[in-house]
Amino acid sequence: MAQVYFIKGLVIGFSLAIPVGPIALLCIRRTLARGLLSGLFSGLGAATADIIFGAVAGFGVTFLANFLIKHSVILRLVGGAFLCYLGFRTFRSIPPATPVNHDEIGLVRDYASTLFLTLTNPMSIFALAAVFAAAGVGQPDGNFYLSTIVLVLGVGLGSALWWFFLTGGVSFFHGKIDPAGLRLINKLSGSAISLFGIAVLLSLATMFVPK
Repeated sequence: MAQVYFIKGLVIGFSLAIPVGPIALLCIRRTLARGLLSGLFSGLGAATADIIFGAVAGFGVTFLANFLIKHSVILRLVGGAFLCYLGFRTFRSIPPATPVNHDEIGLVRDYASTLFLTLTNPMSIFALAAVFAAAGVGQPDGNFYLSTIVLVLGVGLGSALWWFFLTGGVSFFHGKIDPAGLRLINKLSGSAISLFGIAVLLSLATMFVPK
């Protein structure tokens, strides 16, 4: 039974990570500009957030779930503003003339930024809770804690696998794009990331418009 939940978690985590959004754009851009490790660590930050959300959704950690939902507007406001900032920085950034040497601080920064961005969207908890219910978590015929732990671990690994495949494929083009091409990629990805941030902020603004 544990193997079944683990496989379900892999499929869930992999599938939920696939849609292209600001995190994917960040990972792709960082992989092209700075190499595989930068993109992979960025993706692992998002995968870690998926594990946290999965644990909250699966175990029903009431306090943490209520905190995230109660402060969802503030979190999304901060996340939207941060996306606009990242998009602006990406748009203005100049590709390095020489290959970038990976350092621990830079990789930790890549990891932390996507972890933070993903955590600013606590609505993911509802999606995971619905998917977990469909997967049969909490059914009386099984061990709730074991099945949930295995499922959440599977979600994290499935998400990480997607980021590994994505950055691994994109890394093939690292070093093969000239500075002019990288500048164009920076401007396109920066603009797209900023638009995601603006969309988040506008969605919040509509919540306070009188009907």
